[in-house]
Parts: sequence; structure tokens; C-alpha cells
Amino acid sequence: MGKNKIDISKIDLDELKEKTTDKPGTLDHAHHTGSAVIKPEDKGKITGRALSAMETQTDMQMAQIYQQMQLLADQAKALQARKEISHRIYQASMSFEPLINHHYFLYEKQNDGDFLSLVAPEEWGRKNNATFLAEVKLLADHTWQIIRKGPKS
Repeated sequence: MGKNKIDISKIDLDELKEKTTDKPGTLDHAHHTGSAVIKPEDKGKITGRALSAMETQTDMQMAQIYQQMQLLADQAKALQARKEISHRIYQASMSFEPLINHHYFLYEKQNDGDFLSLVAPEEWGRKNNATFLAEVKLLADHTWQIIRKGPKS
């Protein structure tokens, strides 16, 4: 027992006091041998994972916004097409008052221009000398929707 004596004069009590705490949970290292191992984190790895997650998330959101923009562009094209066919129909001759949500048939005669008819192209006999352009439907906003196009449209 005499070989391993501790020389108390060599112990710096102020230094030991700096290495102790009343709140061991605030230490950045284990405070006794039974404590869990605390490893410093690799900040580059943390930043890399965060950047990767951020990139994935924002790319996904950008793709959703692009799809929404594409949908809006398609809707704008469809509206423009309805407007164009509506102008053509309102300039065509028609001998009846069209009703909302009913189907009609747009034809073009060689020298007489366009006309709107109640008769489908399948219902004409050999008598029809007009070109079938489209089957159309009058919508509630008084624009016309193309239901089907003729073979030469």
C-alpha cells in the first residue's frame, strides 16, 4: 500500500473544480465511466443531409407548381378554342334558337359559308352537299364546346 501514495500537494483543486458541475447533463463529454458515449457530430454530414432533404422537398414542390402551371395553360388553350369556335358559330347562319346543353352540328357550304344544324351528318341522306365541321354543345356561358370534329377539321 505504500507504493502508490497520492501526493496531495500536486493536485490543483481549482482545475478540478472547473471540470465538475452540478448539472452533468450540460457537459459535452461523459461525466463518469458508466455514462453513454458522446461523440461529436460531423457538421458537414449534418449539413449535407439537411441540404439533400431541402433539395428533394423543393424539387418536389417545384414539380407540383409546374404541373399546376401546365394545367392552367391547358385550360387557357381550351378556353381560347371555345372562344374561336363560338365566334365562328355566331357568324354562321342558323334558323332556330339554340338551347343550352343541347348538341348541334356545324357545317360549311362551299360558297354560302357556315351554318348550324339540328341534323347530324349520319342523318343526312345524299342530299347534303356541305362539309361537316364539328358537333358542338352550347354551354351556360353561351360559349360552344366542340364534342367531336369532322374529318376535315
